[in-house]
Amino acid sequence: MKTGRRTVAAAALAGALGLSVLNAPTAQAADTGITVSHIVINNGKPIVVGTSTTVEPPISFNIALPSGYSTADSLRYSAAPFLYRGSPKTAATSGENFIQPGLYICYEIGDKHARCEGNLHINPRRSWKHVDSNSDATTWKVAVSLRLFKASGGLKAEEYETRSQTVRLKRAAKITAADATPEPVTNGKKITITGKLTRANWSTKKYGVHGGRSVSLQFRAKGTNSFKTVKKATTSSTGALKTTVTASTDGFYRWVYSGDTTTGTAVSAADYIDVR
Repeated sequence: MKTGRRTVAAAALAGALGLSVLNAPTAQAADTGITVSHIVINNGKPIVVGTSTTVEPPISFNIALPSGYSTADSLRYSAAPFLYRGSPKTAATSGENFIQPGLYICYEIGDKHARCEGNLHINPRRSWKHVDSNSDATTWKVAVSLRLFKASGGLKAEEYETRSQTVRLKRAAKITAADATPEPVTNGKKITITGKLTRANWSTKKYGVHGGRSVSLQFRAKGTNSFKTVKKATTSSTGALKTTVTASTDGFYRWVYSGDTTTGTAVSAADYIDVR
């Protein structure tokens, strides 16, 4: 259960919709005195993005406010972690090479301290340009946009603080359902299992072949609960998978791809084989 009064609910949207938090009127760059700490993005795991579905990885962080400011007055300050490549200010103000915060909520844990939780917002569709090139499947840096506002509403100070923290973005992968033939099969005879591995192409917004990759063939015997790797196979230049095993007992076969530096993991649907 969350403790502390909920004091802040903020949303920031980039691209064609503009930025409600980051694109405030400009002010002379200055130290805001806001401290942001304990930033955790997607539970420390890589973020995997496909070609059409918006991804909203979780983010959490703590904020501490300077003298003269209180968490009870959420309109007097803003603190928004984001992902970027290149210059943090250029990324935040242009929307290029920029992954912005989505909705986040802060829970007051003191007059000047709050714990914030929410999501980043990654839309792979063409109109957003969050991931518009396969070169975006790489390591992104973390920064924080900080702002203090005057009682009158004008911007008093702003800054962009960088962090040593990084987050890796990966292209989503898919494997077609394993297809084991012939079926039924005689005990001791060979079975051929096929499939195909593809991955998101952020330039075309379609899934394309992923050749030359090692993929595990796993088997779960009928009446058991766990799959075990029985063989490895390598995808062809078209992403195709094909291998043979000897039939011994009824059960399920599936393909499992463990991913690589630019591509996420994938697990196929399983195919049941009847051994007679």
